[in-house]
Amino acid sequence: MKTSYWLAAVCLAASASGYANGFKPIEVKDQELAQLRGRYVMPGRIISFGVVMSSTWRNASGDVIGAATSMQIQAATIKPEFYVSTIKQSGNSGPGGTPEQGTGNVVGGAGLSTSQGITQSVRAAGDSNTAYNNVSIDVKEANQAPALVPGQGQALLAGQTISGSNAAGSVAVTATGGGVQMAITANNNQGNALQQVAQGGLLQNTRLMGNSNMVNNLTQLNVVLNNNGPSAGALDCNLTQLNALRTLGY
Repeated sequence: MKTSYWLAAVCLAASASGYANGFKPIEVKDQELAQLRGRYVMPGRIISFGVVMSSTWRNASGDVIGAATSMQIQAATIKPEFYVSTIKQSGNSGPGGTPEQGTGNVVGGAGLSTSQGITQSVRAAGDSNTAYNNVSIDVKEANQAPALVPGQGQALLAGQTISGSNAAGSVAVTATGGGVQMAITANNNQGNALQQVAQGGLLQNTRLMGNSNMVNNLTQLNVVLNNNGPSAGALDCNLTQLNALRTLGY
């Protein structure tokens, strides 16, 4: 009896260790998680997606240079397009009104253009400057996609650049890298600003080398989700199949 008892115990122990090895947890690498995190949406939920970007530079004399661009995609959209409008406002430039030459020096920052995800940077070598880098995501629910708003400004074609200039500086909006880039170069060595959405990343970078400038970089993502989702039965189908496993002891 003792021999049979110990033989049965050894068999059970070997069997249990085999199951333990078979169900050993496997560590998921950060690179794999990065491809999954925040990327799941029920099929058909997104019925409208839009991007609004604007960059402006105001110098010490009140002159403003900048640009605004927008894009909206829906199921009926045949070809997504960005529409661009340049922004120009006159201040007090003229005799005695032109800002003094910027004497600051900002070095480095070459890696900013190769970073992944969202990158925001403000570097200043002057005084009394103000700079904002803002990113917002607006998610709403609706029964149907909102009405398409006609694009304002000039359509931005692939490889095309739309530019403008005034006493504050110059701005150039370019379709590049599957996205759009907005670059401002201020006059009198006051600095420059760059904002771009491309290749799955967002960059907002401002360099200030003069005094009393105000810079704004804004990107807003607008998402509308369909609140008329699948029926309760369709959503519950997977749970119903799992319930059938209870009879098997799971």
